[in-house]
Amino acid sequence: MPFEQFDRSRLQILPIGERAHDLDIATMLNEPDGPRVPFEHEALPKLAERIVRAAHEERTILFCCGAHVLRLGNAPLLIDLMERGLLGHLALNGAGAIHDFELAMIGHTCESVARYVSNGQFGLWQESSRMNDAAAAGYRDGIGLGEAVGRMIEEEQFPHRETSVLAAAYRLGIPATVHVSIGQDIVHEHPNFDGAATGATSYTDFLIYTQTVTRLERGVFLNIGSAVMGPEVYLKALAMARNVAHQQGEKICQFTTAVFDLPNLGDNLSHEAPKTDPRYYFRPFKTILVRTVADGGESFYVQGDHKATIPALYDAILAEATS
Repeated sequence: MPFEQFDRSRLQILPIGERAHDLDIATMLNEPDGPRVPFEHEALPKLAERIVRAAHEERTILFCCGAHVLRLGNAPLLIDLMERGLLGHLALNGAGAIHDFELAMIGHTCESVARYVSNGQFGLWQESSRMNDAAAAGYRDGIGLGEAVGRMIEEEQFPHRETSVLAAAYRLGIPATVHVSIGQDIVHEHPNFDGAATGATSYTDFLIYTQTVTRLERGVFLNIGSAVMGPEVYLKALAMARNVAHQQGEKICQFTTAVFDLPNLGDNLSHEAPKTDPRYYFRPFKTILVRTVADGGESFYVQGDHKATIPALYDAILAEATS
């Protein structure tokens, strides 16, 4: 039977200039030569060495980042790695793409959920919905969502496009993919949201991502601050890539993975936690650190705030690349 649906035409959409923002681009960016929060970890030099080696061998270097990685100002570091050929594929969730888009457009992002959800205004800002226009254009042109958004930022010359990872990837011809769960992002609230267009362009990005994973042998995959999208998209892409490799008598098993996140996972990371342990349900642990490297790869866990860990990783990579 047909069920009643919400009528989006009844929504009040306000100008984004009326929104109070929690983040200002002028105060949040970690520059390549900027100050650092002190951080050291024994895994960083090893990851740096393997990333530089993978770049020399033209193997996959794939970073999958949650939105907080950008919210904490790391975009300039990721862009610099892309420009140096030391990051070959960047994957984001929908929220990461929205923050990147808004920062490039107005130099601000991140609204107070507590403030705006009480009066039903959360997410309902006119200019943010332009991301839906980018998705629709990408759908018409048969490209992925990340490329479509990066193209809009770059070609329309958004005022702060130099800080956009999606625009940088578009300029450089590097895949930057966006992996969306429909209903999860603020732009899905808007009347101009087209689920078919966003679904198709995000699925195109999944297939681009999976093709990158086919070259993961001797490569590096880093999951940075994504507890669900990162491990789940990686798991399915790796299964597909291994399926084809197996038919060709090849393997994808000798590669390096790392998880950068906040939870304390304990000392024994070589075996997944039992189902009676809450750590079992933290997907990056069992999927990225244990199961998918069980046939010959190696994994590392770097615990800490992304404002400290990502600059420290960046510095280690550059030190290795220039040594």
